Amino acid sequence: MKTLWTIEQDATDGFCRLGIDDASHGVNLLSIAALDELDTRLDEIESALETGIAPGPHSHPITGLIIHSRKPKGFIAGADVGEFEQLTDPAAAERHIRRVHALLARIEALPIPTLALIHGVCLGGGLELALACRYRIASDDPATKLGFPEVRLGIFPGYGGTWRAIRTLGPVAAMQAMLTGKTYSARQAGKMGLVDRVLPQRQLDAGARELIRAAPLPSRANFSQRLPNLPPLRGWVARRITRRTAAKVRQEHYPAPFALIEHWRDNGASARGLLDGEARRVPELLLGETSTNLRRIFHLQERLKALSDAEVPRPQRVHVVGAGVMGGDIAAWCALNALTVTLQDLSLDQIGRAMARAHRLFEQRLRDPRLVREAWDRLIPDPDGAGLRRTDLVIEAVAEQAQIKQRLFAEIETRVPAHALLATNTSSIPLERIGEGLRDPGRLVGLHFFNPVARMQLVEVVHRTSTRPESLRRGLAAVRALDRLPLPVRSSPGFLVNRVLMPYLLEAVDLLDEGVSIAAIDEAAIGYGMPMGPLALADTVGLDICLAVADTLGPALTAPEETPERLRRMVAGGQLGKKSGRGFYRYRDGQAMRESIPHGDRPPQDLAERLIFRLLNECVACLREGVVEDPDLLDAGVVFGTGFAPHRGGPLHDIAQGGWDRMRERLDALQRDHGRHFRPDRGWQLTPAGLYRGGH
Repeated sequence: MKTLWTIEQDATDGFCRLGIDDASHGVNLLSIAALDELDTRLDEIESALETGIAPGPHSHPITGLIIHSRKPKGFIAGADVGEFEQLTDPAAAERHIRRVHALLARIEALPIPTLALIHGVCLGGGLELALACRYRIASDDPATKLGFPEVRLGIFPGYGGTWRAIRTLGPVAAMQAMLTGKTYSARQAGKMGLVDRVLPQRQLDAGARELIRAAPLPSRANFSQRLPNLPPLRGWVARRITRRTAAKVRQEHYPAPFALIEHWRDNGASARGLLDGEARRVPELLLGETSTNLRRIFHLQERLKALSDAEVPRPQRVHVVGAGVMGGDIAAWCALNALTVTLQDLSLDQIGRAMARAHRLFEQRLRDPRLVREAWDRLIPDPDGAGLRRTDLVIEAVAEQAQIKQRLFAEIETRVPAHALLATNTSSIPLERIGEGLRDPGRLVGLHFFNPVARMQLVEVVHRTSTRPESLRRGLAAVRALDRLPLPVRSSPGFLVNRVLMPYLLEAVDLLDEGVSIAAIDEAAIGYGMPMGPLALADTVGLDICLAVADTLGPALTAPEETPERLRRMVAGGQLGKKSGRGFYRYRDGQAMRESIPHGDRPPQDLAERLIFRLLNECVACLREGVVEDPDLLDAGVVFGTGFAPHRGGPLHDIAQGGWDRMRERLDALQRDHGRHFRPDRGWQLTPAGLYRGGH
């Protein structure tokens, strides 16, 4: 059996090092095997403490325990999410949780100082284990991240995290960390009290020894931080937190945050109450539909990450042509991710505005002035395109016009090194048209980023028949180098994301023309589970972009249609959405001035269905046409590219859950009621097994 945990003892001071290295994964996980072996290692340590005989070649009594990772980067990334599927009933899940409670309690009860030495990711169960130690030291490396992401899987911390986080931070800060699922840098964790010290990596061992020898009292929340945990205040604070949470997510879609608040409100008086509450409530959530679907989304995310071959070289130097909103923000994101970037545009003013936006991004994300300066130095204004001669990757982000892009790439091809990959950020133009004038069209791929670049995780990697496999692999690798999720899509009008979004957005405009209010349309989509309504989304994307895509895609959609005149008039009048201060909504300081549904307004009962079934129908068409390889990749692309209701597990998964025949019948009914826009794609005539292979 492979060894995950190893024990080493220092020959001079008796400190014992308990190290984990899960060779079967790129990161350490608290798998069942890891927990079993941890149990055994704790037996050895407890025996050594009782007998005075150390486990290993040295005979010194153990005077301290340091828990660390033997991987170069990464402490423990949490539980093994894949193993959650083995917990098929609440009783089994409860037994598992109580077993982990017992293991971490043994670490906490050791009569010697214990310390978690954290370098890299320390998330979920990994942080819960670290909190069971008396002390925590974290590396100040940017890769070090701490947090409780469980809420993103439809559960809340169940390995004692609710108790130990509240004990360490106080209930308000602890609840905020657990409810948001936010990850914290080492410095942020140090300021909030989650770790005791933050040190450079080279000083971690010395710092750990010094802290164990000094043996101060463990860090605990102070009196004012503990006050909200008192019974008279706890219920009042819980109600306030519930209201704030309800303003962001709906309980019927995401029950875990509300269950966490109730858990603290009901059990916060004692450690035993919180531990028992975890053992009871987390299994209920784990086996529920929301958590099951969110875990599916997690696995889809991991699959997208794995599409990039680690052996394929990542670009070191990037040249971006076009310093508009998209091009400038792509360049900034490349520099933020440690790549050297040259930014070219005919307009120096455009470059200046892009540089200003980049500096704000660096300050927001990096905070450390030294790191901001380093990122700023990597982003180089280059109006003449001198960087083309040394670049590994060119990303074109100029106006969405095929002829402009063709001329540009014909010139670029003569100036770049032979190894350089050519990429276009086109949102809808097929690669075949853009690459018409290239001598070597096999080196051209699409890298379609979404706005806003700093927030949208997905990047479509567009390829065609003539694209060399090596070019596609390099495109996938480049996206991962930027900490984004690559989705390979076949070149076709609109690719995947814009293709499925466009009928959804056009249906919203049609409804508006029928007299349905903006508020009712967007509320219907949010009620289904979308993060924002279609009209707010159109404003965010930019109505000029929507118009260009609609003109390109309208004839190619499953139910072809002309671009709505309302959209054309709005763009002609300068109403471009959020960026112009007015679109479907008016904006003040970047915030939409939203209105309530008019009093007495009675939106159509099938309002949400009209929006969603247009999108679902186009998804079926894209799968039938082979725009992506399989249903799971389609679900991943639509969830991460459009924000499609994650708690539903993806559009094709949602169809499968609703019943293929029943969903097709509903689409037929919508066609009878509302016309050809709802004409079912031919893919609906296939058997579910033929089109949708089980949703795995």
